[in-house]
Amino acid sequence: MRRVLVSAALAAALVTGAAGHAWAAPPPQQPPGESGRWSVAGGTLTWRSERPVPIGDAAVEFWAGGKPLGRPHIGADSRTLTLDLSGADNLDDLSVRAGGRRLDQDPPAARRGAAAVAGVPAQQPANAVDPGVKGRYRTVTGEYALNDVKLPEFPAGIEMRAVVVAPKGAPGKRPLALFLHGRHSVCFAGQDDGPFEWPCPAGYAPIPSYRGYLQAQQLLASQGYVTVSISANGISAQDNAVEDAGAQARSSLVRRHLALWAGWSGADRTRAPAIVRAAPRADLSRVFLMGHSRGGEGVSRAALDSLTPPAAATDGYRGKVRWTIRGLLLIGPTIFGQNPVPDVPSATILPGCDGDVSDLQGQIFVDGTRGVSKGRALHSSLYVIGANHNYFNSEWTPGQAAAPAWDDFWSDEESPDPVCDPGTATRLTAAQEQTAGATYIAAAARLFVGGDDRVRPLLDGSGVRARSADPARVLSHALGGRRTPVLAPDPTVAVSAGARICEQIGVDAATSCLDPENFTSGSPHFASFGIYPEPGRYAADVTWSAPGRPVTFTPARAAGVTGSRNLELRLAVPPNSTGTRFGVAVVGPDGRRTALGDVRLDGLPGTERTTSWWAQEVRVPLKGVRTVAKLELTPRTATGRALLIDAWGWTAGTPDPALTSLPRIDVGTIQVPEGDTGTKSYEVPVRVSRPGTGRVRVFLLDTSTYASTSFVATVRPGDRVIKVPAEVTGDTLWGEGERALVLAKAEKGFVVGDYVGGLDVRDDDPRPVITVQPATSRVAEGETLRWEFALSAPAESYIWAAAYPRVPASGAELSSTDVDADWFRSYSGEYPEPSRPLSQTQATLYLDFPPGETASEITVPTVADDVTEPEERIEASFQDTDFAIDPLIGIVH
Repeated sequence: MRRVLVSAALAAALVTGAAGHAWAAPPPQQPPGESGRWSVAGGTLTWRSERPVPIGDAAVEFWAGGKPLGRPHIGADSRTLTLDLSGADNLDDLSVRAGGRRLDQDPPAARRGAAAVAGVPAQQPANAVDPGVKGRYRTVTGEYALNDVKLPEFPAGIEMRAVVVAPKGAPGKRPLALFLHGRHSVCFAGQDDGPFEWPCPAGYAPIPSYRGYLQAQQLLASQGYVTVSISANGISAQDNAVEDAGAQARSSLVRRHLALWAGWSGADRTRAPAIVRAAPRADLSRVFLMGHSRGGEGVSRAALDSLTPPAAATDGYRGKVRWTIRGLLLIGPTIFGQNPVPDVPSATILPGCDGDVSDLQGQIFVDGTRGVSKGRALHSSLYVIGANHNYFNSEWTPGQAAAPAWDDFWSDEESPDPVCDPGTATRLTAAQEQTAGATYIAAAARLFVGGDDRVRPLLDGSGVRARSADPARVLSHALGGRRTPVLAPDPTVAVSAGARICEQIGVDAATSCLDPENFTSGSPHFASFGIYPEPGRYAADVTWSAPGRPVTFTPARAAGVTGSRNLELRLAVPPNSTGTRFGVAVVGPDGRRTALGDVRLDGLPGTERTTSWWAQEVRVPLKGVRTVAKLELTPRTATGRALLIDAWGWTAGTPDPALTSLPRIDVGTIQVPEGDTGTKSYEVPVRVSRPGTGRVRVFLLDTSTYASTSFVATVRPGDRVIKVPAEVTGDTLWGEGERALVLAKAEKGFVVGDYVGGLDVRDDDPRPVITVQPATSRVAEGETLRWEFALSAPAESYIWAAAYPRVPASGAELSSTDVDADWFRSYSGEYPEPSRPLSQTQATLYLDFPPGETASEITVPTVADDVTEPEERIEASFQDTDFAIDPLIGIVH
């Protein structure tokens, strides 16, 4: 078996990832009865779902052996999912997942004896200023549609369509707010959710997802903003074929629209569409972006690309940047790249009942900025209890949408979810969710673009609410602003008994923060990057069985907090827990202990189907403390548990974020030959845009074994590349090709654009031949039909093929009740009764050759009965395979 390995010269610097089971954040969340069947043919792994797989924003992934295999292609029927195996040599324990949930299983039943679900939390005090109140301007609404544009890697053109809502009579130039929807179905006809292809075929119309934010647009326009919501169906329908899931394409589309608005607000005004001329001129120095789901990662990438341009070969916009993006609001966003832009302020809505991006990976838009830059930009996380993913967009909401729409939080009639099912005390209605969304969009715009610090308490963990969002419960915490780092748990932090430093992304329950085998252990802070385990991500786990015993944390260096008013902690407590209390104290370098006060937390409402280990922000006055050498938490309750994410010195205010163009790192891809013998070294291109100083963590993943290695590269001013050597060992065994993935995450002083690349290894060995002896098997009733197969030479990757029963050329056909019932259920996913010919069922005969093996067989066990029958036959032909395999014939007499 060949391997793609990191160079031996680099081995000493690497942290090796151990094999193990993957952490799966939330539980399965699928419509009742969802199931499917697997097959492998011609190096392609296929899963056929019994029901259409809903089109959503979370990445659908095939998993095997507890690790991700990759993102499959979803066929036009929305039922057939296929993936090139790319040399994978482990296909045990296959599953289909999206956003951490299982698509190939029913939702989990409520556990007997589970703790009671928490009720609706008490409302927080109202903030002095409510950004959800309608402004003084009347509004005007209209649309524009321009010629399609061509973007790299996308065969079909992308539409340039948008809806504009603007204030009437507002003086001067007005700030511009641009909205970008996420990935959803793209075509419809009446009540038919049409094929997932672009352009829409004859008889189908595009789904107007871009019209789904009119309530928020109207609110902002009444407050003086020019708003534009753009369509991205052409990207959604094609983004599964690109490695970054369309993030770069969405950035290009956003910047193309901004370039048009820059012209329309200046010399090109007379050539602007009518609705643009009816609106006030837009002030492109004050731009606010809102992105929903994959649109969230898209607008974040647009902000990054506006500060630090991407490589021309991958970018769909190559013009000048004539705008300044002041802030972002992201709703249920994806962030597959886990590289947020650190110096542009952001607020991220995490829907507590998100059934699409159910791992709530958008939390990384906050956590992923920690320590990367100067930390002056505020990054806020807003946990909205009872909100789902889709209803923030009215065109994704049943009863409001022009096209078919659905509740993304799938419920089970036999096991209703007490937190997220419609009608429960905690679940929001669509109207409540949309109003809360509009209110907090306006709050973010008012703070980031308008500079109104009076709305900051709504976003920064100060524990207040906007009346306009009632009855929604919206909790917040934040990083950045006027915060000073005190403690970030990692192995350099010494802890006393009762605490341990734990791995956020681990494979062993003994070292992981939450049990990686337990679906009820979901935390937004621990959203996966696809590396298991992932070095560099830690928290502190505090457990106790009696009150009063202090738990201490001693970082490697004392932290200065001069000028900070409070000590702030981000603490997560178990869902549905109540009354967790700590006494908080700090110790200075001189050993002087200062008691700061007590904090109290209640867990979020949660079930097996939610991701509810989310950290809440608590503060205590620092009482004049200037330096913290040790943090001390003293439990006040008899038993309990909490996860400490980090600690900060805090004071009020919103400093200028000082938009910074940090040096940019992009990972490239090269194709290399495998060869027949020997080992060759290659260097993966990881380029630095300009001189700078900082650190980036680089991962190398072997896609055939899932083994990962990583190292932290320190980049100095003279460095323009990061050297990532990799080795390819040649052989004469055929395989579908291997790949070494290289991924990068910024740690300090850099931003990362193209975060994934690596080596594509071209296999150059002949394909082996499959023969079957005999092709016809003849047995008596009750015996087992058997066909033996031989492979002409061993291979280094799995070879699978699938044969499907067809109507025999002559004679009676074997039926579903003529074969063993357990075998039939396993190989068809159906019940034997009523009896029917096998060619009318989903029965599939699977052939497989594990790596290195050259013999295999297919068996069909039959059953005997007392009925006198003629000879019965089964004929099966292999389909969708690159191997020439004779059809199979079985005769039962």
